[in-house]
Amino acid sequence: MRDFEDVLLMSGQFLEKGKISCLQMNLGYKCNLNCNHCHVEAGPHRHEQMDLAVIEDCLRFVKNARVKTVDITGGAPEMNPNLRYLIHELRKLPFVESILVRSNLAILDEDKYEDLPQFFAENKVDIVASLPCYLEENVTYQRGKGVYSKNIRILQKLNRLGYGKAGLKLNLVYNPGGNFLPGPQQELESAYKENLRQRFGIEFNSLYTITNMPIGRFRSSLEKQGLLDGYLNLLTENFNSENLGKVMCRNLINVDWQGRVYDCDFNHVLKLAIDIKDNYIGSIKPGDLVGRPIKVGSHCLTCVAGAGSSCQGSLKNKAV
Repeated sequence: MRDFEDVLLMSGQFLEKGKISCLQMNLGYKCNLNCNHCHVEAGPHRHEQMDLAVIEDCLRFVKNARVKTVDITGGAPEMNPNLRYLIHELRKLPFVESILVRSNLAILDEDKYEDLPQFFAENKVDIVASLPCYLEENVTYQRGKGVYSKNIRILQKLNRLGYGKAGLKLNLVYNPGGNFLPGPQQELESAYKENLRQRFGIEFNSLYTITNMPIGRFRSSLEKQGLLDGYLNLLTENFNSENLGKVMCRNLINVDWQGRVYDCDFNHVLKLAIDIKDNYIGSIKPGDLVGRPIKVGSHCLTCVAGAGSSCQGSLKNKAV
């Protein structure tokens, strides 16, 4: 497998940070599920969660940088007790165009969180919902028994609230069930829409295809099966230089539960913090980041392989 830095050199391109338009906040690793592809290795046994002091510093950064999009993830971000406060405060800022929450859906079927869909709707929160497949057996393989039926119930509930059909955005996420690249996003989206509409009456806006990152649990699984080298070679062989200008790390920063800053959620997991004297979100001014080289590694080949992969799906049709 070629080193990503060598690939960049051969392409004649350089990755550096531009103006920050998206702040991605990882509210912690606590989750109701134990998915076998999870790159942050979240689960019910994890206790790390972003506290209110770090959230306040993130809000100050949003105000200073006039960030347009705040991308809230985890773990299951719904399990952080400060989520509602964060969304309330963000909704007071007129320049924040999009607040999105990345949900596994099943968490919203639990009694403690059953009112969150209504709260999200009232605050015009975009929902990015992970649904690894429209077929039950594939979801069960990745996420466990009983998760699929919960996902369907919550998607129907979100539709009743206007998500996916009345101005409230509901986007689904597909990731492959193994060591292969996703199929064409548009074709998969059509298959998802047809299947979910016919079987359950479910509507949604768009499907995002995301390539499995060879870190965390997915990497461990590949290693146990002796498949890691083959997967890494697959990524290398499908390197697409056209995706380099579209990768999300150019205009996004990721903040972990302790407030440390990274170029993306994957660098966060690998502890590749942005190279700056004090990389705590409360100490960073937006201008400090512009022009800084983005930290890269072999895992970065995942984002540029084939049609490309980002938190907003395939890069193939994304404008530079």
